[in-house]
Amino acid sequence: MSQSVVLILFQVVVLILAFSVHECAHAWTAWRLGDPTAKMLGRVTLNPLKHLDPFGSVLFPLIGLVYGGMLFGWAKPTPVTARNFKHYRRDDILVTLAGPASNLLSASLALTLLLILKHVIAGGQIAVITAMALASHYPGVSTENLPALFPVALFLYYVILINLVLFVFNLIPVPPLDGSNILRHFLPYKALQVYDRIGMFGMFFIMILGGSFIVRIFLTPLRNTFDTILFTL
Repeated sequence: MSQSVVLILFQVVVLILAFSVHECAHAWTAWRLGDPTAKMLGRVTLNPLKHLDPFGSVLFPLIGLVYGGMLFGWAKPTPVTARNFKHYRRDDILVTLAGPASNLLSASLALTLLLILKHVIAGGQIAVITAMALASHYPGVSTENLPALFPVALFLYYVILINLVLFVFNLIPVPPLDGSNILRHFLPYKALQVYDRIGMFGMFFIMILGGSFIVRIFLTPLRNTFDTILFTL
């Protein structure tokens, strides 16, 4: 199996897990705040089969990765019945934020595990540095005679990269992304009507005309922070 195929498979697996964590976080938070809708539908789980959209979670990301495009996809939206919340605006915002927050937490946990691997396990430093270089597509990266734990380091570094992408991307305030559900709580009624009509067209617009550019503006400094911690600690 070629190296490029292995890297694609790693990314797809991590993306599927990241989607599952993201949607489970929405569902769990809604349940804890008084809305049992997602709980009754079995969405308070990390089982990917409960959250994945066959096209958006697997096929679409695979197409993007194979043809060198932006890693992009989606899972089945978590159903939320906001009228079940005691504090409608506050609780709906908290449920919305739970998804991106879970991605940031996942990236932070992977960073912690990589630091432990780097300093505690023999060969950890070379495994981590090589994983970072390979995932970043640096030319001439040698994968010969690497420690047995290298796949673990590569997996964890992809957990960082992909979860940071999802964290930033989902906070863009364009429907149907999480950021739009937060913004709509603060719009006046007439502006909200127009905003809600954007719907899926908003996401296609931002992807075609500059979604990747917008993500990079905020993603680059965040990723650089994680990389600096890995290099210096």
